[in-house]
Amino acid sequence: MTVANSRSWHVLYVEDDRVAALLFEEALRPHADFEVRVAESAAEAIECVAGWRPDALIIDAHLPDGDARTLLPRLRACTDVAPDAPAVVLSADLAQAAPAHGDLEGFAAWWTKPVHPVELVLALRQLLTGSRG
Repeated sequence: MTVANSRSWHVLYVEDDRVAALLFEEALRPHADFEVRVAESAAEAIECVAGWRPDALIIDAHLPDGDARTLLPRLRACTDVAPDAPAVVLSADLAQAAPAHGDLEGFAAWWTKPVHPVELVLALRQLLTGSRG
């Protein structure tokens, strides 16, 4: 059974760059097993999860009203966010290298923009299913 046949994954993408958000949504649009919601700020992300249980949290490193590291604990405190929902930092800042694994502070991974659509789908499925290949 494929992931597409087993369930629909809810993915929250917190991104203030509308072009980046559109590219992310378009990469996942052909895949019926993903439902994406985009929030453009930390405040909007908190509102977005109310009554909608995201399976994964993809958060831009820099937001107009905070950053990924300050937003994640706020999202985790929401009753509609599963405590084990994997979270990823997504950053276009090439000057800032991905931190060491121990410095991710609750994040499962650090991805660098732009993410190739095929790689995005594969990485999300791996993140959500816990598979390594």
